[in-house]
Amino acid sequence: MKYILIVEDEPDIQELLRTYLEDAGYKTVTAGDGVEALALFGTRPFDLVLLDLMLPKIDGFSVCELIRQQSQVPVLMLTALDGEEQQLRGFGMDIDDYVTKPFSMPVLLEKIRVILRRRGGAGEESRRLAYRDLSLDLDSREALLAGRPLELTAREFELLHTFLSAPGRVFTREMLLAKLWGYDFYGDERVVDSHIKNLRRKLGRDYIETVRGVGYRAVKEDR
Repeated sequence: MKYILIVEDEPDIQELLRTYLEDAGYKTVTAGDGVEALALFGTRPFDLVLLDLMLPKIDGFSVCELIRQQSQVPVLMLTALDGEEQQLRGFGMDIDDYVTKPFSMPVLLEKIRVILRRRGGAGEESRRLAYRDLSLDLDSREALLAGRPLELTAREFELLHTFLSAPGRVFTREMLLAKLWGYDFYGDERVVDSHIKNLRRKLGRDYIETVRGVGYRAVKEDR
């Protein structure tokens, strides 16, 4: 099990990151400012630090500098600052990658997976998710239905992954938008319906059901 320290001062974004990463199989610890982040960093080994730059008390650059004095743990900077100067300063501190807000949650998760694999961490062994006659390879991003490959878009794969990770759990459109499209998505919620319609067509089976007035869920396997 891989542990990620999430350092983010905005509660909504912090909770979204925590939920998304834990759904992906990581253990998380959260900090809301630079002082708390450094205190928590000393309590246990972490496999990656997801570090916002605009933090109270001690900013992210200072937190990174102090972490680098004691560890080469992978650091992924997350910030609204997208200037070249800020990025170069971060890479000068030997960070592993830099993501600007607003960001795509699936892309962020993929960056984390690649960083950990490059550092000899997660992703060395294949991670698979099985449900009835469906099989998802979470590393290669391949989906099989009765042994045959499914041609899915990135969004469709993430939708299927989300539902199959928790059969029976209802996901509202708002939850799916936040998780797959990003916390700042202001488009029409019906985009979710459109993607699910396409996913159902490709599956050719009633594996995803509508919970009227609430959202969607994967049918429980005992039904």
